[in-house]
Amino acid sequence: MAARTTTLSALAFTALFLSLSQAQAQQACHNNFKTDGVPMVTGLTYRSWDLVTNRAPAAVLKNLAAAVAAEGFAGIRVDNATSSVVAIQETTGSGRPQTLRVTARKSGPATRVDAAFVVQQGQIAPEGYVRDALCRVIAGGRG
Repeated sequence: MAARTTTLSALAFTALFLSLSQAQAQQACHNNFKTDGVPMVTGLTYRSWDLVTNRAPAAVLKNLAAAVAAEGFAGIRVDNATSSVVAIQETTGSGRPQTLRVTARKSGPATRVDAAFVVQQGQIAPEGYVRDALCRVIAGGRG
Protein backbone atom coordinates (compact mmCIF):
# COMPACT_ATOMS: atom_id res chain seq x y z
CA MET A 1 0.00 0.00 0.00
CA ALA A 2 2.87 2.41 0.80
CA ALA A 3 4.38 1.85 -2.65
CA ARG A 4 1.05 2.66 -4.28
CA THR A 5 0.71 5.86 -2.23
CA THR A 6 4.27 6.87 -3.16
CA THR A 7 3.53 6.22 -6.85
CA LEU A 8 0.31 8.26 -6.69
CA SER A 9 2.14 11.08 -4.90
CA ALA A 10 4.86 11.04 -7.56
CA LEU A 11 2.25 11.16 -10.33
CA ALA A 12 0.45 14.05 -8.63
CA PHE A 13 3.73 15.92 -8.22
CA THR A 14 4.63 15.35 -11.89
CA ALA A 15 1.21 16.60 -13.03
CA LEU A 16 1.54 19.68 -10.81
CA PHE A 17 5.06 20.36 -12.11
CA LEU A 18 3.95 20.08 -15.75
CA SER A 19 1.00 22.40 -15.24
CA LEU A 20 3.23 24.95 -13.46
CA SER A 21 5.78 24.73 -16.28
CA GLN A 22 3.06 25.41 -18.86
CA ALA A 23 1.73 28.31 -16.81
CA GLN A 24 5.22 29.81 -16.54
CA ALA A 25 5.68 29.45 -20.30
CA GLN A 26 2.38 31.24 -20.92
CA GLN A 27 3.46 33.96 -18.48
CA ALA A 28 6.68 34.62 -20.42
CA CYS A 29 4.76 34.94 -23.67
CA HIS A 30 2.22 37.30 -22.10
CA ASN A 31 5.02 39.42 -20.62
CA ASN A 32 6.75 39.68 -24.02
CA PHE A 33 3.59 40.90 -25.79
CA LYS A 34 3.55 44.36 -27.34
CA THR A 35 1.55 46.37 -29.86
CA ASP A 36 2.90 48.81 -32.44
CA GLY A 37 0.82 51.33 -34.37
CA VAL A 38 -2.04 53.75 -33.80
CA PRO A 39 -5.53 52.16 -33.75
CA MET A 40 -7.63 53.06 -36.82
CA VAL A 41 -4.95 55.51 -38.05
CA THR A 42 -2.16 53.10 -39.00
CA GLY A 43 -1.89 49.37 -39.29
CA LEU A 44 -1.36 47.54 -36.00
CA THR A 45 1.22 44.86 -35.29
CA TYR A 46 0.70 42.65 -32.27
CA ARG A 47 3.75 40.58 -31.38
CA SER A 48 5.18 38.28 -28.78
CA TRP A 49 7.89 35.65 -28.40
CA ASP A 50 9.02 32.83 -26.16
CA LEU A 51 11.63 30.09 -25.99
CA VAL A 52 10.92 26.42 -26.60
CA THR A 53 13.56 24.34 -24.86
CA ASN A 54 14.98 21.04 -26.03
CA ARG A 55 13.35 21.18 -29.47
CA ALA A 56 14.94 21.78 -32.86
CA PRO A 57 13.49 24.61 -34.99
CA ALA A 58 12.28 22.16 -37.67
CA ALA A 59 10.23 20.19 -35.14
CA VAL A 60 8.87 23.36 -33.57
CA LEU A 61 7.93 24.74 -37.01
CA LYS A 62 5.84 21.67 -37.81
CA ASN A 63 3.97 22.04 -34.51
CA LEU A 64 3.49 25.78 -35.10
CA ALA A 65 1.76 25.12 -38.43
CA ALA A 66 -0.73 22.84 -36.66
CA ALA A 67 -1.28 25.44 -33.92
CA VAL A 68 -1.94 28.16 -36.53
CA ALA A 69 -4.51 25.92 -38.22
CA ALA A 70 -6.16 25.26 -34.85
CA GLU A 71 -6.63 29.03 -34.41
CA GLY A 72 -8.68 29.16 -37.62
CA PHE A 73 -6.21 30.75 -40.02
CA ALA A 74 -6.31 30.01 -43.74
CA GLY A 75 -3.75 30.01 -46.53
CA ILE A 76 -1.12 28.50 -44.24
CA ARG A 77 2.32 28.38 -45.84
CA VAL A 78 5.34 26.80 -44.20
CA ASP A 79 8.65 28.13 -45.52
CA ASN A 80 11.50 25.93 -44.33
CA ALA A 81 14.10 28.25 -45.87
CA THR A 82 13.07 31.13 -43.59
CA SER A 83 11.85 28.83 -40.80
CA SER A 84 8.47 30.54 -40.80
CA VAL A 85 4.74 29.94 -40.99
CA VAL A 86 2.61 32.59 -42.70
CA ALA A 87 -1.19 32.58 -42.69
CA ILE A 88 -4.11 34.93 -43.23
CA GLN A 89 -7.42 35.56 -41.54
CA GLU A 90 -10.35 37.56 -42.86
CA THR A 91 -13.04 37.98 -40.24
CA THR A 92 -14.41 41.45 -40.98
CA GLY A 93 -16.12 40.73 -44.29
CA SER A 94 -14.16 43.59 -45.86
CA GLY A 95 -11.93 41.35 -47.97
CA ARG A 96 -8.88 42.87 -46.24
CA PRO A 97 -7.07 39.99 -44.56
CA GLN A 98 -4.99 40.11 -41.41
CA THR A 99 -1.62 38.35 -41.55
CA LEU A 100 0.10 36.11 -39.04
CA ARG A 101 3.81 35.31 -39.30
CA VAL A 102 5.50 32.93 -36.89
CA THR A 103 9.21 32.10 -36.98
CA ALA A 104 11.25 29.46 -35.18
CA ARG A 105 15.00 30.04 -34.93
CA LYS A 106 17.80 28.47 -32.91
CA SER A 107 18.71 30.52 -29.83
CA GLY A 108 21.40 28.84 -27.75
CA PRO A 109 20.06 25.53 -26.44
CA ALA A 110 16.46 26.52 -27.25
CA THR A 111 14.34 27.61 -30.20
CA ARG A 112 13.02 31.17 -30.13
CA VAL A 113 9.50 31.51 -31.50
CA ASP A 114 8.39 34.96 -32.62
CA ALA A 115 4.80 35.65 -33.66
CA ALA A 116 3.44 38.81 -35.28
CA PHE A 117 -0.20 39.46 -36.17
CA VAL A 118 -0.74 42.44 -38.48
CA VAL A 119 -4.06 44.18 -39.07
CA GLN A 120 -4.44 46.81 -41.75
CA GLN A 121 -5.16 50.50 -41.28
CA GLY A 122 -8.75 51.05 -40.22
CA GLN A 123 -9.00 47.64 -38.54
CA ILE A 124 -8.57 46.73 -34.90
CA ALA A 125 -8.50 43.50 -32.94
CA PRO A 126 -9.15 43.03 -29.21
CA GLU A 127 -5.68 43.15 -27.64
CA GLY A 128 -6.41 40.60 -24.91
CA TYR A 129 -7.78 38.09 -27.40
CA VAL A 130 -4.83 38.56 -29.76
CA ARG A 131 -2.35 38.19 -26.90
CA ASP A 132 -3.98 34.94 -25.77
CA ALA A 133 -4.17 33.59 -29.34
CA LEU A 134 -0.52 34.41 -30.09
CA CYS A 135 0.53 32.71 -26.86
CA ARG A 136 -1.56 29.64 -27.72
CA VAL A 137 0.18 29.44 -31.11
CA ILE A 138 3.62 29.85 -29.52
CA ALA A 139 2.79 27.23 -26.87
CA GLY A 140 1.67 24.94 -29.70
CA GLY A 141 5.29 24.89 -30.87
CA ARG A 142 6.09 22.77 -27.82
CA GLY A 143 3.96 19.96 -29.23
